[in-house]
Amino acid sequence: MVYTICLFLLAGLAEIGGGYLIWLWLREGKPIYWGVFGGLSLALYGVIAAMQTFPSFGRVYAAYGGIFIVLSVLWGWGVYRKTPDFYDIFGAIICLAGVSVMLFGPRN
Repeated sequence: MVYTICLFLLAGLAEIGGGYLIWLWLREGKPIYWGVFGGLSLALYGVIAAMQTFPSFGRVYAAYGGIFIVLSVLWGWGVYRKTPDFYDIFGAIICLAGVSVMLFGPRN
């Protein structure tokens, strides 16, 4: 389980970090190499996500969606100093609950 959680966190950071670098390049006029590094980070995200041991592609990527939401709220809080409100936090908790059901629920 620790391996799974670490991969989710690493992949999420690679995805959000890559998207953020591309955002800075295209929207805030940073040099093109910021976009290149962003693209590399997004490619790394795909590699890390493929290292999960779950057999179902769809289930793993759906679960990443929930993790992405939580990490995005935390990114906004840490980078932009936008404090999450009650609904941000409550929504993130709901997402984590959904991810847990999808990944760790009993299967036949």
